Amino acid sequence: MSNVRVSLLRLGLTFVLYANLTFGGGSATVATIRRAIVDRNRWLPEEDFSHVFAIARLTPGTNLLAFCCGIGWLLRGWWGAVITLLAASIPCAVITATVMATIDVLARNALFTAGLRGAMATAVGVTAVTCWTIVKPNVSRATQWRVLAVAAAALVAQAAIPPFYVLLAAGAVGFLFPRKT
Repeated sequence: MSNVRVSLLRLGLTFVLYANLTFGGGSATVATIRRAIVDRNRWLPEEDFSHVFAIARLTPGTNLLAFCCGIGWLLRGWWGAVITLLAASIPCAVITATVMATIDVLARNALFTAGLRGAMATAVGVTAVTCWTIVKPNVSRATQWRVLAVAAAALVAQAAIPPFYVLLAAGAVGFLFPRKT
């Protein structure tokens, strides 16, 4: 658990805001939460945040909710985990249901569907930038080419190989060729 005592209200409001109103998917949300929790408020050190992120990525199901629970657990124990889970899931479920009902009505409009295609292209770019934001603190000048090579190989491999095996291979590369410190 963290040495910083965050109120449950402040923790919940932080996750309502950043887990529900960040565009770009789970990676963008994690990067935004990282800026709030690690950089701005200094509730957790970078290492603890990275550990929760890594463990959440290994859990089955919705990784973002596992991540939110892990952060909540480190900051406030069981109550923190419950608060962050509810704050990260209930508002966005209501927002998603509302948006999907609206999209269902608008899907018959050609201009709307063209805009939706543009939004999808933007989401890919936002995801790429977010991934770099998360990885950047762990990349040095000596390891940047290795990181780019592994990322490129994973991108190519995912077209033909299930993501689980791509992650397994990336873990094996990291284990067999550890970063020199």
